[in-house]
Amino acid sequence: MTRSTIGVFAVLAALVGALFAPGAARAEPLPVTFSFFAGIPNELAHPGGSLPGSNDFTCKPTARHPNPVVLAHGTGGSQQTNWGAYVPLLKNEGYCVFALTYGAPSYLPWPGTAIGGMGLMGDSARQFKVFVDRVLRATGASKIDVVGHSQGTIVPAYYAKYLGGRNTIDKYVSLAPAWNGTTLAGTAVILPLTRQLGITAEQLPLCQACGQLDPQSPFLRKIRAGGYYLPSIQYTNIATRHDELIVPYWFGLPRGGKNVRNIVVQGGCSVDFTEHAGLAGSRRAAYFVLNALDPAHPRPVPCDRAAPFSGSAF
Repeated sequence: MTRSTIGVFAVLAALVGALFAPGAARAEPLPVTFSFFAGIPNELAHPGGSLPGSNDFTCKPTARHPNPVVLAHGTGGSQQTNWGAYVPLLKNEGYCVFALTYGAPSYLPWPGTAIGGMGLMGDSARQFKVFVDRVLRATGASKIDVVGHSQGTIVPAYYAKYLGGRNTIDKYVSLAPAWNGTTLAGTAVILPLTRQLGITAEQLPLCQACGQLDPQSPFLRKIRAGGYYLPSIQYTNIATRHDELIVPYWFGLPRGGKNVRNIVVQGGCSVDFTEHAGLAGSRRAAYFVLNALDPAHPRPVPCDRAAPFSGSAF
């Protein structure tokens, strides 16, 4: 056998080993559907499961993407229903991708268990911490990157400030950020009134977290205490002018220092009609996220005529 033949066999053996090694990237890319609703079929087919490409605890981060990405869903979302576009997109990009469901009513049967973000956000942040600790142990990484949507933009902030996560989060990317809650449907009047009546978030039916989205709730006051941002974390806030839940939309864009970037998706793209939910399915928003996670390798951000609710191009 010649030296060149031995070299060919060595290359082939290395390729085969890479394909079948634990945590190795898939040979074929996962299909990516840019729609907020892309994860719902998988939840229906595999209740309480994980989207293909996520929660592979044998995944080992690469030198280019050393931080696992942990996805934090919004109110009423879950690890599958909120992230149908993002899990395959990030996995195809070479990230180790993880997602959890927190704050779900565990006392209910499915599909109740797939409706997360309903409990107190401090409790959800503790669930987030337990999950992150597991991700770090499994991957051997020292830090994570976070991509959150809506409520999922402030649950990790509580973890960072009060549960020991300030040195664990590297990049923190927020879709429809809820740093200051919302004044939607008179909540700025209704929720303070409930406080005056002695009704706490713990006493609210169904959605305790909803009461904590009062701009002056004790929870959001704790999030803002000492400033919104921690200097050790790189923040990117991505908002839409058409947000119907974070009202006004600029509540989610508090100014910060050099470690904070605020983006409105309609800037330079007036045909983008994505609103609160659709922002988590929009291709334009997703490319802003990719650039925030990997600023050393930026790519052009597309401008799509994007629909509300789904974020899909039309």
